[in-house]
Amino acid sequence: MASVGKILRRTFLIGSAAILGGVAFGVYYVNRPAPNPLKPGKGEAALNPFVLIDQNGVTLFAPRAEMGQGVKTTWAALIAEELDVDLDQITVLHGPAAQAYYNTAMLGEGLPNKGYDISEFQHNLGEALGVIGKVISLHVTGGSTSMKDGFERMREAGASARETLKQAASDRLGVDRGQLKTASGHVIAPNGDKIPYTELAEDVAKLEPVEAPLRDPSEWRYLGQTQPRVDMIEKATGTAEFAIDVRLPGMKFASVRMNPKLGGAMNGFDDSTAKSMPGVEKIVDLGDGVAVIATNTWLANQAVEAIDVDWGDAPYPPETDAIFAKIAEAFDSEPNSTMRDDGDVATLPEGATEISAEYTVPYLAHATMEPMTATALFSGNKLEFWGGNQAPTFMQMKIAAAANLDTEAIEVHTTYLGGGFGRRTEFDFGVIATKIAMAMPNTPVLTTWSREEDMRHDFYRPGAMARMRGALKDGQAVLIDAQVASQSCTHQAVSRMTGFTGGGPDKVLVEGIFNQPYAVPNYRISGHIADLDIPVGFWRSVGNSHNGFFHETFMDEMAHAAGRDPLDFRLELMKNEHAPSAGCLEAVREMSGWTGQTPDGVGRGVAFTYSFGTPVAQVIEVVDEDGSIRINRAWIACDMGLALDSENVKAQMFGGMMYGLSAACFGEITFTEGEVEQFNFPDYDAMRMHTAPQVEVRVLETNRHMGGAGEPGTPPSMPALGNALFDLTGKRARRLPLINQFNLLI
Repeated sequence: MASVGKILRRTFLIGSAAILGGVAFGVYYVNRPAPNPLKPGKGEAALNPFVLIDQNGVTLFAPRAEMGQGVKTTWAALIAEELDVDLDQITVLHGPAAQAYYNTAMLGEGLPNKGYDISEFQHNLGEALGVIGKVISLHVTGGSTSMKDGFERMREAGASARETLKQAASDRLGVDRGQLKTASGHVIAPNGDKIPYTELAEDVAKLEPVEAPLRDPSEWRYLGQTQPRVDMIEKATGTAEFAIDVRLPGMKFASVRMNPKLGGAMNGFDDSTAKSMPGVEKIVDLGDGVAVIATNTWLANQAVEAIDVDWGDAPYPPETDAIFAKIAEAFDSEPNSTMRDDGDVATLPEGATEISAEYTVPYLAHATMEPMTATALFSGNKLEFWGGNQAPTFMQMKIAAAANLDTEAIEVHTTYLGGGFGRRTEFDFGVIATKIAMAMPNTPVLTTWSREEDMRHDFYRPGAMARMRGALKDGQAVLIDAQVASQSCTHQAVSRMTGFTGGGPDKVLVEGIFNQPYAVPNYRISGHIADLDIPVGFWRSVGNSHNGFFHETFMDEMAHAAGRDPLDFRLELMKNEHAPSAGCLEAVREMSGWTGQTPDGVGRGVAFTYSFGTPVAQVIEVVDEDGSIRINRAWIACDMGLALDSENVKAQMFGGMMYGLSAACFGEITFTEGEVEQFNFPDYDAMRMHTAPQVEVRVLETNRHMGGAGEPGTPPSMPALGNALFDLTGKRARRLPLINQFNLLI
């Protein structure tokens, strides 16, 4: 890992901040601490991976990537709360790839429970499982876990830093540490004299970290309050460094082209035209694709498109209909999982009425605003990498394997992410950038994928189907039996990450449908894995994204079949099962003024999904404007348990809903002759300013445990919109995208 000494010698810069050596400290205890990646050089001291004090001030090394979700700001607030510094006194940098920055919360999410009904023992077990993340160096941003991971760790680091600074001042002044106070980056002596933290860095380097208890929430100054984003000025002024902004002396630029028939071979190519183009410096044979290194990115793009390539066929059916026929075949196989099996779904309760429905959702691209981009510099015995990524340690390992180097020879610099949504948990763009840089040693090469290459070579949200069967009696749901069929993004991702075939019950395939807090006595959910080789991966809210649509559309169908108000129907099933979830439904009813009745030309739909520990309810209103349907208003209620920054939570809920609405209205990846048909945003549209609804968000805090914020706003948006369209038109949406069935405003 990079040492502070190496950082000093290279004048390591991120944004406008420079680390020039100093002392890092704080508490970091999970059994034995993981190795500190900040190895001190001469005159330096580092006691903790998170907080560094030097002559320039306080620097927080954040282990989670900033991709617009505000994680840098709230992590800074967690530190500042205990360290007694002002937020504008903290510089936040992304830490290097390191075991010390492992995610303590992610593995606990994999326990086979519903989440909302988790016992204290199960909750504690999930937290205890976090230590396994250290063993496998799980340095990952994802799963809406950043705040759950950092809530105690960062406060402990700040508290320890504060008390250790006070101890250094105590030794200097000859007074008891208990007589000293701290405020705004200073230790305050009994006589009122102030010593800046920066002046104590050299003294504190000689001390062992001092453990300290955490402050009571009643003393919090920052947490629970809205804070200005620490990255706001950089992003407003254009000085924030994304992967596409990296510039190094002597840099060259590359573009890449891979088989549009995903997973197919490259049989050969003719690069004579590309070679003749002025400014083209090298053609790189990647084995399964080609790249061009040139003097600028535009030229590289033009040249790589000029290469005539003979592509082999894809290992999956060539047409969309045949692909979904393969998904449907999975229903005939034994289920991979039955995560919920309550009561007896085989026997229809006496006097009950049975209903059924089948739903289909398409493959989806991540469509990040910044296409896959990375810089690599290969010098024979080491390689440096710059790029936005969600899994630095795994990226480091994959790059090392590609370069035939030890992981210690790979240095990963994580820039801001121009959108992630799960796409940047993958390693392909890093490995490709590595191979290209190896073709031109000692020269930094920035590899930028064209939008078309990015769109057509994604790890897609898998297409999925559901067969739903239910029963109603006396106006209530008494049976739900659901089968979900899809490719397993979990099994694929595990295989790509570890090299071993993923196996076992896939909870992610059925999340958002097996774990919903409805008290239906006979309730079975089966997951069936489709045998297809289309590359799929984690997409914002993952399995919840399609299962929320399946479950909540069917709940709406059941409510209407029972002659019930759809919100009341849900609430009755939920109120005695999980009070925080019921509270979210109550909140959106109040916020929207829901009556169950809408005037002509107006439709309203409600939906609910529990995901990532957070219940979210949404009501969406649509209006008919001369035959064109516009999404007019939306109301969101979520229960975070503890909202560390409620305005940031609101922003995440709003953004998650908009991402889901874009997918519901327009998102679709289709195939012809084995190739993805969508090339760019004209083929894969999104919500625009004029098509977006007015939105109101309410953040509740009654849940027992802290939930996630980045993803839970996405799943209920799709069924809420579909249900609103049914209310408006009488036509039920059982397939997405909706633009194929309704005249939506574009």
